Amino acid sequence: MNIVYDKSYSQFLNREMEYKIFGEAGLPFLVFPSQDGRFFDFENNGMVESVRPYIEQKKIQLFCVDSNDVNSFSNQQLDHHQRIQNHIAYFNYICQEFYPILKKYNKNPRVITTGCSMGASHSLNFLLKRPDLFAGCIALSGVYDLRYFFQQFQDPLIYEHSPVDYFGKKLDSTTISIFQDRDIILCVGQGAWEKEMIEDTKKMQEILAQKQIPAWIDFWGYDVSHDWYWWQKQLPYFIKYIL
Repeated sequence: MNIVYDKSYSQFLNREMEYKIFGEAGLPFLVFPSQDGRFFDFENNGMVESVRPYIEQKKIQLFCVDSNDVNSFSNQQLDHHQRIQNHIAYFNYICQEFYPILKKYNKNPRVITTGCSMGASHSLNFLLKRPDLFAGCIALSGVYDLRYFFQQFQDPLIYEHSPVDYFGKKLDSTTISIFQDRDIILCVGQGAWEKEMIEDTKKMQEILAQKQIPAWIDFWGYDVSHDWYWWQKQLPYFIKYIL
């Protein structure tokens, strides 16, 4: 398996951001780590190994990035506005600085976002905010209502990055038609530590159905917990279909 490690300085985040690329061709996947995670989390938790055959057959290529959650969603020491501003800086880093790096390695016009837990939350949000850049997502066990991190919020910037809020509002027909052409996969187990994720996945299921946007919403069994063991099974299962 071809592996590339590199880093680049982000003007938006004012620090170097590391990343790792697995594979040399195929459908590109932008991989977000779980909450507070790093670019090596996917590899260290067996996720890269779970899709090794697809990588070695040059069917997919993984682009694993760093997160900024410790300065945004997870940082209870900062006020709400600063935290969401820090997330927006990360959003800009991904879209304006890392996305061009990805495209240098892979010219495929379809880029899929993916991740587990907080990585899933990012995966769906980035797709819904920038369908011009991303063609779909495989989101595993995510929360899609930012009240999970901010509780009661008034800041409109938080609203604009909370999928159940901004995507739940009325959309024009042109926007709906764009998303009808995207591959949206949301999966969640029904076992331990999945309560909030089940609730938010159901919310998104209702919103997407109301807008007649096709999506694969998959609730796995009551033994399926919020854990890497299950995500290792889910990711290759859905990649098989998205290819």
